Amino acid sequence: MTGSSPQTPPAPSGPTIWIMAGEASGDVLGGRLMAALRHMRPDMRFAGIGGEHMRAQGLHSLFPLRDLAVMGLLEVLPRLRMLSRRLDQAVGNITRLRPDLVITIDSPGFTLRLLRRIAPLSIPRLHYVAPQVWAWREHRVREFPGLWERMLCLLPFEPEFFGRHGIEARFVGHPVIQSGADQGSGQAFRARHGIGDGAPVLVLMPGSRRSEAPRLLPVYGRMLACLQRSMPGIVPVVPVAPVIADIVRRGVAKWPVQPLIVTDVQDKHDAFAAADAALTKSGTSTLELAIADVPMAVTYRVNPLTAAMARRLIRVPYVAMVNLLSGHRLVPELLQENCTPERLAATVERLLTDENCRRLQRAGFSHIRASLRGPGQDPATAAAREVMDLLASRPAGGA
Repeated sequence: MTGSSPQTPPAPSGPTIWIMAGEASGDVLGGRLMAALRHMRPDMRFAGIGGEHMRAQGLHSLFPLRDLAVMGLLEVLPRLRMLSRRLDQAVGNITRLRPDLVITIDSPGFTLRLLRRIAPLSIPRLHYVAPQVWAWREHRVREFPGLWERMLCLLPFEPEFFGRHGIEARFVGHPVIQSGADQGSGQAFRARHGIGDGAPVLVLMPGSRRSEAPRLLPVYGRMLACLQRSMPGIVPVVPVAPVIADIVRRGVAKWPVQPLIVTDVQDKHDAFAAADAALTKSGTSTLELAIADVPMAVTYRVNPLTAAMARRLIRVPYVAMVNLLSGHRLVPELLQENCTPERLAATVERLLTDENCRRLQRAGFSHIRASLRGPGQDPATAAAREVMDLLASRPAGGA
């Protein structure tokens, strides 16, 4: 038509990445990775499975993250049928979308099955967080060739371990370095919650999974009853993920000392800064506390049969990540039958009163913090660069 201007062609769309996390810690990791990728490629599009942190970066999760967040050999059994349906759903979604890259984050029980199922699609795959086969079931490393085009790991000793098995692994640094766990204000926390300067603050971390917290909360409650006799002014603080806050509130209702339940991340970091000691389940929380310089002990309880099976398979001398990284028993480990109210109370009392114990732990934490830093940049940016490099080196789309 005369006088009309030519239509501007649509801008080319960016690559599509299908990304999934299977639990809360992976959701945090995925959210940071997505933010770093968007900084490098603002036109990048995402699909997949995640929680609140990944949704904040624009992901519409295929189904709720909580459907996958379960841990324990026996705890998984009642949910196998549902997990199988979710796996089929994820495979079908990838098959329809044909993204340029699939990124799976941790949760190997689900993600490695997914990676194997989509292999015939010839879509490049990147797995973020190396499976911890160095801890147990080392023979499974033989199953990994062909599951991914690139694997990124969080721990400095993992590239050497996987290299011995002929598998390349790239250390990008641990995301706990970016968590802000060391940026809290203890003074602000005490003022906000009306805690006196002299009152000892004890952080209790029962876990972020629905299957974890109910096993530890009753023991923590009975431990506080023991501590009341020797430390009547102690203030317990329980930082939890919002998704299990109601479970925790019910679990602490009959405690002899009602704890402060913290669901906000900044409030949690302020609690770390105010804390004199902590009890935590094993896992990433031990690294958070080490970053925040909080003296700690590690506790854990699972189904007794699960524990018996795990003991036959575990090949590392320690359960706590801080102990594995330091190479010795830097912090106490009170697991299963040793996770009793009396032993926990005695351990906490020592953490609060023995200055030499506190000093030795903090010296070890300093070395751990240094070992977790990646190759000269923050871990999310390092991981994003690996993603971009893989995208650039592989043909786009599926075959």
